[in-house]
Amino acid sequence: MKDEICKDYDNLSIDTKIIKNFRGISHTIMHNSEGKGSQSRILIILLENKEVSQRALTKHLGIQPGSVSEVLKKLEDNGLINRLASEDDRRTSILSLTAEGEEAAKKALSHKDQLYNEMLEILDEKDKQELLTLLEKLNDDWDHKYHHKHKHKKKKGE
Repeated sequence: MKDEICKDYDNLSIDTKIIKNFRGISHTIMHNSEGKGSQSRILIILLENKEVSQRALTKHLGIQPGSVSEVLKKLEDNGLINRLASEDDRRTSILSLTAEGEEAAKKALSHKDQLYNEMLEILDEKDKQELLTLLEKLNDDWDHKYHHKHKHKKKKGE
């Protein structure tokens, strides 16, 4: 994790070293995989769920509705997805894959799986299980500590 900016890495606290490593790992993951609302990510979500409302997809991705609409338009124009009005609520679009979209989604999923395997190949199964246990413990704690505060502040300020 040493770099030109952090020449004194060895003298940092262990907490700071851990967070710096999380930042480095996060950067690597974001740089090497699809972004929040990438076409590949949306195709994979549709492959795994068969049909999804545009509203649910937007909420799941955590990005602006306009950004999702823009990506969906490209996917639709390329013949990869179908967008139909919901029978229950005509204002809601239901998204599904075309046959071409399903093939593209399978390729994207295979690429993602290959990338994830490559990223973690240095770890054996025992290391992976130990890391997963620690990450889940941190994630649960941080979700409780920080997401509740963020949601609470958001609601309070509305």
